[in-house]
Amino acid sequence: MNKNIPDLFGSLVFNDKVMRNKLPKDIYKALRKTIQNNTHLELDVANAVAVAMKEWAVENGATHFTHWFQPMTGFTAEKHDSFITPIGDGEVIMDFSGKELVKGEPDASSFPSGGLRSTFEARGYTAWDPTSPAFIKDQTLYIPTAFCSYSGEALDKKTPLLRSMETLSNMATKVLNLLGQTDVTSVSTTVGPEQEYFLVDKDLFAKRKDLIFTGRTLLGAKPPKGQEMDDHYFGAIKQRVSAYMHDLDEELWKLAIPSKTKHNEVAPAQHELAPIFDSANIAVDHNQLTMDIMKKVADRHNFVCLLHEKPFAGINGSGKHNNWSMTTNTGKNLLDPGNTPSENIQFLVFLVAVIKAVDEYADLMRLSAASAGNDHRLGANEAPPAIVSIFLGEEITEILTAIENDTFFGKHQNIQMETGATVLPHFFKDNTDRNRTSPFAFTGNKFEFRMLGSAFSVSGPNIVLNTAVAEALSQFYDKLKETPADKMHDAVYSLVKEVFSKHKKVIYNGNGYTDEWVNEATQRGLFNFKSTPDVLPCFIDKKNIELFTKHNIFTESEIYSRYEILLENYSKTIHIESKTLQEMLRHEFLPALTKYMDILTNSITSRKSLLNLPCTSETKILTFLANSYDNIFELYEKLEDLTQTAENMSDMLLTAKFYQEEILPLMNAIRETADSAEQYLPNDILPYPNYEQLLFYI
Repeated sequence: MNKNIPDLFGSLVFNDKVMRNKLPKDIYKALRKTIQNNTHLELDVANAVAVAMKEWAVENGATHFTHWFQPMTGFTAEKHDSFITPIGDGEVIMDFSGKELVKGEPDASSFPSGGLRSTFEARGYTAWDPTSPAFIKDQTLYIPTAFCSYSGEALDKKTPLLRSMETLSNMATKVLNLLGQTDVTSVSTTVGPEQEYFLVDKDLFAKRKDLIFTGRTLLGAKPPKGQEMDDHYFGAIKQRVSAYMHDLDEELWKLAIPSKTKHNEVAPAQHELAPIFDSANIAVDHNQLTMDIMKKVADRHNFVCLLHEKPFAGINGSGKHNNWSMTTNTGKNLLDPGNTPSENIQFLVFLVAVIKAVDEYADLMRLSAASAGNDHRLGANEAPPAIVSIFLGEEITEILTAIENDTFFGKHQNIQMETGATVLPHFFKDNTDRNRTSPFAFTGNKFEFRMLGSAFSVSGPNIVLNTAVAEALSQFYDKLKETPADKMHDAVYSLVKEVFSKHKKVIYNGNGYTDEWVNEATQRGLFNFKSTPDVLPCFIDKKNIELFTKHNIFTESEIYSRYEILLENYSKTIHIESKTLQEMLRHEFLPALTKYMDILTNSITSRKSLLNLPCTSETKILTFLANSYDNIFELYEKLEDLTQTAENMSDMLLTAKFYQEEILPLMNAIRETADSAEQYLPNDILPYPNYEQLLFYI
């Protein structure tokens, strides 16, 4: 690895340092003004930036440029154009204009639009997002862009995120100005998305149709050892995996992605990468890049990187922890309690704004983490339950309770840890513990939204968070704006008291995995949406439409389009899994079962005729496998019929529920029987690698 990491970091990014060196001073100032103040960029500035950007890209080996955007597929998209421009006599020059920088024109008809666009309405536009730096990857200049239709509707995940960030900034700034922070002119949301993933051998992966087509195993008996010894978590990293991680860090650092932490996760073959936080827009772009680069670097090391939320049944799946906070342009973290949180009015206002937002829009929070893959994970031992609640920790909860009850709360005392070993250095406890069973936990100066699935774009959850908190702050502003300065302190404390009292039902500091909490949450009136089809209709509830349209995050038609896309994606995912399972049964598992039963039959026949032995044990195994075959085939035929029924359904919500309620349970029943039978099949008979090979042969 290149040892000069400071020089390596951001070396392939058109960052502020490069812009200062490459751009004329007046152009640089105009571009910085656009980035910092969200002002319009003039074409003459764009032209100058384009020339400098092209020169820098060519110097670094780029031959093409692309407008890089995030359509509603959940992945990224790109169309590459070369810099060459013919000048006659068979010669070309390398050229790039401001018009090409600012606007692109990909075909919009083949991307999900949820009915916003017809197939024949193909025109769409990509628009340069100057707040996210351009970068070079694979000899191409990548320009982060937003993506919209010919008629202006957002067809991507970036546009509404930018809208939500601007909305939250405006409302937070207004509230801060009321509180006397008149030097604050903007507030940015910051995000640090931790990323979990599995690595499997590429040669073994290539033999598993389920992993290839669906990202998860649809068949597979548990190995003798899983994660029960807790020996993989934070364990020594295997040399081959370590080489991959070193290579991955280097590729990420070149693109200024601040990859900071790496370690083994709980499940065998599972790992985690965590970056340092950044502004939400850049963090989303970086996370999309991270997922792409993880896969490409894995290929170099003869691995496949699995980002599915639950690739292996019976062991932990993978999540993505969205660490979220708010920071002023003056550098103040609004969720930092300070040394005396009970006396920090600013902190308390923004804390209860988050509490109010999560309580009132818990359905949207759950929806933002909903997918077919994540449904397998939520509520299991490695993930929070599907019930949205907030963990605050004892001290912060006690402060708010004291305010609610008008009682005294003493100042926080730093508590020195007593380890019992005098040789160890002294250190103080944090003001909160960590609660990994909580879906939304306060962790000292930020909230960790733990519900997200590992394959997710983090834009959706942050759109919901930003908008819901902006709405809470909007209501706070309306309530406080007429308050005289000399009475503001008392008015704020009254507001904090009122909001906490009304919304404290969403706060839970206990074990979220227990049945007792599920029962208690029901009594508190909290949502418990266990599946994606259960929660998706909340998107089009009146209160949620009003939230998004009030703050200009989505138009009503954009909301309905996303609702349809999410329903369709869910059904398509289960449909592909069903068809893949059917193919594996037809062409692989059932023929293997037949082959082994023939071997057993021949063995029994030979032993009976030659040795006159009863062969009781082999006969029992043969009978068990024959019964398993019949059961699987009966279920297989039913699965074929039900899948065909689903294909012919037209109502999207009913179709999604049909896949959830009819097809998924049938697939699980097939798996249960097949996995029991698999335990009797020798490895040379099973036509694909088993769990033992996939998880432990690295």
